[in-house]
Amino acid sequence: MTAEELKSLQAPLKAQYRERPETALVTLRAEGRVGQNVTCKIESGKARVEAGLHPATGGDGQSALGAVATALGITLRDATIRAEGDLDFRGTLGVSKEVLVGFKQIRLHFDLDTDASEERRANLIRLTERYCVVYQTLHQPANIAVSHRVTSR
Repeated sequence: MTAEELKSLQAPLKAQYRERPETALVTLRAEGRVGQNVTCKIESGKARVEAGLHPATGGDGQSALGAVATALGITLRDATIRAEGDLDFRGTLGVSKEVLVGFKQIRLHFDLDTDASEERRANLIRLTERYCVVYQTLHQPANIAVSHRVTSR
């Protein structure tokens, strides 16, 4: 795709977002299901990936929720995690400098098929939040360093 082709694709969207800002508000959704090996299969509408614990944490593909449930002795017959995030694409497309780029709000929903008590379920969610790398990185953003170099052939 050329720069001109990209501009021609984005121009009508930018005009629409200027005229009707509410149309730039989009909620993206992803859903993950704890699998047999306690991995989490994530459906985002575009692709399906399997997420799990990193080997540096003793992982063999287990998801954080499944690993915490296993560590707590909680049996999950089934578990689904849904994430929703609200974006305003006026920021992404540079339509409005007042609109920040990125998610405005993220919501997580846990559907658990378990006989665990309310107290044990609350502890499961609390510890899953505590030890989930992605959740913690979003909750308390990391320092980011950016570098670049020019290479020639």
